[in-house]
Amino acid sequence: MENREESTTDSLYEDHFIQVDPGQSELRIDKYVFDKLEKVSRNRIQNAIRAGAITVNEKEVKPNYKVKPNDSIKILLPKPSGEFKVIPEDIPLDIRYEDDDVMVVYKPNGLVVHPGHGNPSGTLVNALAYYFKQDDLPVMEGNSADRPGIVHRIDKDTSGLMVIAKNEFAISHLGKQFYNHSIERKYQAIVWGNFDDASGTIDMNIGRHLKDRTKQDVFPDGDYGKRSITHYKVLEDLYYISLIECQLETGRTHQIRVHMSALRHPLFSDVKYGGDKIIKGTVFSKYKHFVQNVFKMIPRHALHAKSLAFVHPKTNEKMYFESELPEDMQNALNKWRNYIETKTKND
Repeated sequence: MENREESTTDSLYEDHFIQVDPGQSELRIDKYVFDKLEKVSRNRIQNAIRAGAITVNEKEVKPNYKVKPNDSIKILLPKPSGEFKVIPEDIPLDIRYEDDDVMVVYKPNGLVVHPGHGNPSGTLVNALAYYFKQDDLPVMEGNSADRPGIVHRIDKDTSGLMVIAKNEFAISHLGKQFYNHSIERKYQAIVWGNFDDASGTIDMNIGRHLKDRTKQDVFPDGDYGKRSITHYKVLEDLYYISLIECQLETGRTHQIRVHMSALRHPLFSDVKYGGDKIIKGTVFSKYKHFVQNVFKMIPRHALHAKSLAFVHPKTNEKMYFESELPEDMQNALNKWRNYIETKTKND
């Protein structure tokens, strides 16, 4: 048996590959997989099969399918964590939609998604644990309830929409959609400079920075990192800065921030990737003072997860949600618009 594990989208999932032995007798797939994987309940395996997260010879099967010699089984499961115990906290949630299977929430900038080193509490997960009384939400396989319902994440200082899974079938079904990149996520960002083309695609590998382990970096030659694809479209050209829309085809850590920095269009006010400096404009002190004032209006990278679309786990209906641009980004845009208008009148 070969059992290969690989990190996948957002590092929240891993896949396992099992090649069935030539001499294997027929056995129900849920029983077969249960025997092969440690610390994975049979119920969760059955839910993963029903959600299409376990396939045989690249085809979906039912839990009563009987494995045959030489079958190729691919299993997608949430990646274990379990480092932190979640304490329910009464943190307000901005709920945009909720039913028995899923919930869509608006995450404000500054809110961490789940506990980690330096952020043991005060996270979205702590808020969810309080709202759902902790044990009502499914937990990623093998961990100690530090990611209940979480199937994806966005950076602490990124605002926007997230979907939460409310049962084990939903977490498997949504997890498969994220893994297959079929979830549609559109972001809006304010970036430095203007573009020669109104739209484009960035296809560059992303991996951990070779010197600064807190950052990611691009590796155009493809000999390091993972293939990462971002489609962008210019929504508003303000010469010094641009408002753009980005659609992710993959979901790497800091993907939009890293890709835009590689194009020399770092996100406005992004300290980590060089957007906290003046990239375009004059050297006059009046202009520098203006930019510093705008930085103060948005003291975080200017990125917002504006829309989210996915297939509902139970109804198979296409669900679409859209959110408003947050106040700090809107204020920064208005400040730049006024600057351009005033400059045009005076020239």
